Amino acid sequence: MLRAARAELAFKQAFIDKLIHENAVLKRLKFAAQSEAYTPEQKSLLDETFDMDLAAVAREIEDAQPHKPDGEKRQPKRAPLPAHLPRHDVHHEPASTTCKCGCTMKRIGQDISEKLDYTPGVFTVERHVRGKWVCAQCETLMQAPMDPHIIDKGIPTTRLLAQVLVAKYLDHLPLYRQEAIFERAGMAIARSTLAQWVGECGVQLQPLVDALTAELLKAPVLHADETPVPMLRPGKGKTHRAYMWSWCTTQFHDVRAVVFNFAETRGGQNARDFLQLGTDTSWKGSLVVDDFSGYKQCFDMGVTEVGCMAHARRKFHELWANHQSKVGEQALKFFQTLYDVERDAADLNADDRRALRLERAKPVADALKQWLDEHRQKVPDGSATAKALDYSRRRWEALTRYLNDGRLPIDNNWVENQIRPIALGRSNWLFAGSLRAGKRAAAVMSLLHSARINGHDPYAYLRDVLERLPLQPASRIDELLPHRWTVTPAHG
Repeated sequence: MLRAARAELAFKQAFIDKLIHENAVLKRLKFAAQSEAYTPEQKSLLDETFDMDLAAVAREIEDAQPHKPDGEKRQPKRAPLPAHLPRHDVHHEPASTTCKCGCTMKRIGQDISEKLDYTPGVFTVERHVRGKWVCAQCETLMQAPMDPHIIDKGIPTTRLLAQVLVAKYLDHLPLYRQEAIFERAGMAIARSTLAQWVGECGVQLQPLVDALTAELLKAPVLHADETPVPMLRPGKGKTHRAYMWSWCTTQFHDVRAVVFNFAETRGGQNARDFLQLGTDTSWKGSLVVDDFSGYKQCFDMGVTEVGCMAHARRKFHELWANHQSKVGEQALKFFQTLYDVERDAADLNADDRRALRLERAKPVADALKQWLDEHRQKVPDGSATAKALDYSRRRWEALTRYLNDGRLPIDNNWVENQIRPIALGRSNWLFAGSLRAGKRAAAVMSLLHSARINGHDPYAYLRDVLERLPLQPASRIDELLPHRWTVTPAHG
């Protein structure tokens, strides 16, 4: 028993030491970056990244430390909120003011704490008024407690925090731009303060993202894709290519979920790690992907490959669009017929979808395969036409696997639609200098985009989750996942 306790203590201390080291490295990198010849926008984005990372590490260190008695908690020092901002009171009073001795208690005062609230264009102050009640007979003092906050003793309400996170990771507004927007609304909030809020929220939201990932990996069929994002390293003065990997359930699955995973490389090990291949919990489903070689080893480890018909079609569309190729035009007619069947099968269950495909799409696919083989003999090696024909012929088994399984989609367009917003905003939200920043962006975007594809307002979802998360038992965190979330009456 004592040995186990010592081992656990040693493990926790090693983890704390690791975080303290990371904190020191981040501070040194932030200082070093000041001397680099960056543009003002680059410098702002780097400063935001460092401040968010430092706040996140500080929160993790605080959470890992042994809990101190209430009297030893560090009291934050901050300036009072501006007097000119409108205020509205939230009262916290005991449910009963009858003392346990039977006497009626008297109100002798109150404690007031203020939080900064925001609706687009308008700042207000939310005053939490906690009355103090005392029993004259036995001098018992009673006061209603306040619920814990996502940022302990922080000034922002969850509405303001949700606004900052949604603006940064869904609307692609860097913090220095939000700082200017808030200043025009009458409240100057330093971007370092905004960065601290984002960093702390990222740490608090991670368990929910982990639960979303676990839920995603229960699906028998997944889409996967990856898109490059720029990453700036201090000391080198230029960006290099990192990647945001996207994983999501299909449009036919009951659970609508997307999880983003940030990595510094495009190596296939990132896919194998996400799918936990080679472990006792290896994912063994069907994976819908393009022809990227990074996925190939997954198919040697128990994963079933499903090809993307849209990628095959794209090769012939390029022939027709760029060269008015007759071969390209003929191929597109085959693909059009296959997609016509998919439109008719979209609302069917898996068994009926499979039956319809076998009846109407399989004869077309067989004819397309014969046509591909015949035309390949007529074109020279190395030509654009030969490459288009060879792409489909080489991947034919994976491309047509969907015909015999109604759970499988015909292509990978579903996941490509999920990463399109990332491609639009990546120059703003991930021009960053740390792996931690990329993983934080991936985590928050996983929640926001999963909320979106489930038909929720991402802001309303995140605001409610930030409100409820501090009180949510770990055993019931699944209730806050986007596909299970229902708005609480207080926030409806």
